[in-house]
Amino acid sequence: MTPHHRRLFLALIVVLIVAAAVFLYWLFDGVASIDAIQARVAALGDWAPVGFILLYGIATIAGVPGGIFDVAGGALFGPVSGSLINLAGGTIGAALAFLVARYLAAEWVRQRAGPRVQKVMRNVEQDGWQFVAFVRLVPVLPYTIVNYMLGLTRIPFWHYLLATLIFMAPSTVAYTWIGHAGRQALSGESNNIRYALAMLAVIALLIFAPQFYKRWRKNDAMSDDAPPAA
Repeated sequence: MTPHHRRLFLALIVVLIVAAAVFLYWLFDGVASIDAIQARVAALGDWAPVGFILLYGIATIAGVPGGIFDVAGGALFGPVSGSLINLAGGTIGAALAFLVARYLAAEWVRQRAGPRVQKVMRNVEQDGWQFVAFVRLVPVLPYTIVNYMLGLTRIPFWHYLLATLIFMAPSTVAYTWIGHAGRQALSGESNNIRYALAMLAVIALLIFAPQFYKRWRKNDAMSDDAPPAA
């Protein structure tokens, strides 16, 4: 990327951040309930999903946890449309963070990541997209840090993007369903509570999976180091 392209890309990021701030001010100015926010979003028509996707992407660059937007997207757009919208926003945000690290702020990302994360990332390139798939399915490392750190590796961008899109889907759908069920519960409906509980179980599995993975790797390493039986 040439210096001119870097400046254009940085200018685009700044414009998107300003647009997101204006949108949030308009969305929450003078409203005091979820119904009022949903009505204001509905007034945007087809632009509402577009605005939400851009907002999600920008927030991802800023390091805001995606689960917050997944829940909000489920409450505002429903379980199916919300899942698609959330997945689009999260993928775009992850892609932009990757590009920022690769072409604009590599040294800053290295300093912020710390030695522990850098040590993990040094072993990433041998696994390629498989490592991306793993960290999307199992939150071994903070999601927002991973987006930037992967930009410092030699993983091809399109491999990163496709693996992110596919393997981020389970957690995105789970959080979206929780947001939808929570919205219905506030309205006095409880039909989808059982689905929300199932999604909570999925999220719990994803949260605890790293511990099982670490134990498995530790036990595997111990078995490799054990002397052969006589």
